[in-house]
Amino acid sequence: MAKLYFHYSTMNAGKSTLLLQASYNYNERGMQTYLLTANFDDRAGTGRIASRIGISAVADTYAADTDLHAMIAARLKAGPCACVLLDEAQWLSRDQVWQLARVVDDLGVPVMCYGLRVDFRGELFPGSAALLALADEMREVRTICHCGRKATMVIRVDAEGHALTEGAQVEVGGNDRYVSLCRRHFREKIGDRAPEPPL
Repeated sequence: MAKLYFHYSTMNAGKSTLLLQASYNYNERGMQTYLLTANFDDRAGTGRIASRIGISAVADTYAADTDLHAMIAARLKAGPCACVLLDEAQWLSRDQVWQLARVVDDLGVPVMCYGLRVDFRGELFPGSAALLALADEMREVRTICHCGRKATMVIRVDAEGHALTEGAQVEVGGNDRYVSLCRRHFREKIGDRAPEPPL
């Protein structure tokens, strides 16, 4: 039975690696997958999903106004597809998440979404909020803070490494702009908690 999945985490947890591994596993068994990513995420080149460990794959791109149900239905007319795998799901709109739910319910194709849960201010992305509400299954992809605790938050930093608390919710970047932290250290970085004294 087809389901809508949401694999979520902070930055640098390996979400794209898991997506590419899942696609590889389907392909290895002779089943085709359909990979999608945001059209403005060009860190690995437009229309490419890449992992920090060096693996990548070509993907079709979606924009803020793309009808994903229509796009996936057109792909299914071109040939069989065992699974849709979508990267950067936090940038989806609420309507697009509903479109993916209809793909699962009406077209019978599983959709696996991978993305961030919260932004650098600790607020849900619209796509992530909709997926948390509508996904059949949710799986946290874990990563760690520098202190060893589970990282659940992310900060955006400036060129000097200072945490930013203002700015647009969407700003594409990698390790040079974002750091994953536990809630305690996130609060310290944004000035909501006094730093712990050195040991």
